[in-house]
Formats: sequence, structure tokens, C-alpha cells
Amino acid sequence: MKGLFLAIQFLTVIPVSLRGTVTEKDVARSAAFFPVAGAVQGAIAAAATLLFARIFPSPVVSGLALLALVLVNGGFHLDALADTFDALAVKSTGEAAADRAKRLAVMKDSATGAIGVTAIVMALLLKYVFIAAVFDRLGACATAYVLFLMAVFSRWSFTPVFFHGKSARPDGLGRTFIDGLDGRSYALSWVLLAALALAAVLFWPAFSQAARLGLLPVACVCLYAFSILWVFFCQRKFGGLTGDTAGASAEIADLLFLSIALLWFSQGDPLR
Repeated sequence: MKGLFLAIQFLTVIPVSLRGTVTEKDVARSAAFFPVAGAVQGAIAAAATLLFARIFPSPVVSGLALLALVLVNGGFHLDALADTFDALAVKSTGEAAADRAKRLAVMKDSATGAIGVTAIVMALLLKYVFIAAVFDRLGACATAYVLFLMAVFSRWSFTPVFFHGKSARPDGLGRTFIDGLDGRSYALSWVLLAALALAAVLFWPAFSQAARLGLLPVACVCLYAFSILWVFFCQRKFGGLTGDTAGASAEIADLLFLSIALLWFSQGDPLR
């Protein structure tokens, strides 16, 4: 249970009390439970969607669902997104090693630059647009279903990033996960992803079962491919991964999943 509590502690603002000593191995292995922490976030966003849909029109509901996602995460990944894009904005000098060192220094700076602010604004705007489009086209019940799965899949996507990547720094929380995530914990994350996704398919009446089942392998392949590409991209730009680049990948994975779900279910039979 320690791994589960640590995962919830890392990815949400939900207060969790942990007893005993927490080692770096415990921290790294907690990544196996990131899909469960994502399910907690997704369930909160889904509940907010279904609740507010009874009161407000769709644009307001979409904004409140997005707010619920941001609040339960504490804006942690948005901050990582801003730091990553500030670092990517560093102009190249032609010296690869020097450029990487400068980007890492910019990323570590506590100040947020114009590019970082722009990245946050665009991420929130695009996420809102996608949620609103899902709601308008598919209805409240289907939107709740998509938001739940979005959080599960995007938080799971941390694990292939950590497992296949290497650390750009010799210290930091990112290095703890990257160097410490073992094959057993990585496999467990896949099992939990499958269990949560299949549970949603069986118990959520938003679409036909065939449509719900069909989304799962498509989303899994696309997010896994994105995770691998992100690892290679960060290797080239930063010499490896950091906690910030990992957090940024989760925000991008949210948008990727929303776009896939919108396209996939636009041809389905959602229940409003």
C-alpha cells in the first residue's frame, strides 16, 4: 500500500499519511501505481462533469471539469510544462553540449519566462477546447468517461518514459524514478492500466462495448509511441530526462488522448 499512497501523494494534492521510512526504491516503485492515481484524478473530473452538467451549459461544465483536473493535481505538471518549454526556447549556439547545459540551467530556474507562460495558456486552452468539443458532440456521460480514461492513460504514460529513458542530471526526483523503476513495477503499471480501462468499459454506459473496447488498444499504442518519441526528443535536447520533462509529457499525453477519443467516438453511439 505504500506505493499506492506515494503515487497519490506525488500526483495529487490529496493529503496522504505515510508511516515509516520511505526509501528511493519505494519512491521509484510507486510509479507502478500511477494509473491508480490517475483514476482518482479522473474520477473527480468525471464526477464534476456529471454534477455540473445538471446545472450549467456545456461551456461552463467544460471549464469546471478542467478546473477540477488542475486543482486535484495542484498545477504540478503545468509548472513542469512551462519549465520545459522555457528551456526549449534557448537558442542553439551550434555546440550541442553547451546548449544542453544551458537548457538544463534554464529549466532549473524558478522564474517562468514568456514561452513557459504561453505553453501553459495554450495547454489549458487546447484542453478546454477538446473537452468542450467532446461534450458538445457526445454529451455529459461520454465526457465523464473520456476524462476518466484520459487521466488513467496519461498518468500511466509516465512509466514507459521513466523505464526507457535516462536521467539528464545526477540528482533530483526525476533521476530517482528513471534509475529506480524496475521491470516488475513497470509490468505492474501495465496490469493496472488494463484493469482500470477494462473496468471502465464494463461499467460505463456511454458507448457500445465494442466502441469502448476499440479505443483501448488505439490509445495505448499511440501514448506508448509518444512516450518513446519523447524520450528520444529529450535525449537530443537535454541529454536525457528530468522531472520537468516527465511532467510536461503528461500534459501533452492529456491532449493526445483527448484528440484520439474525440476522433474515435465521433463515429460511435454515445448516450446523452
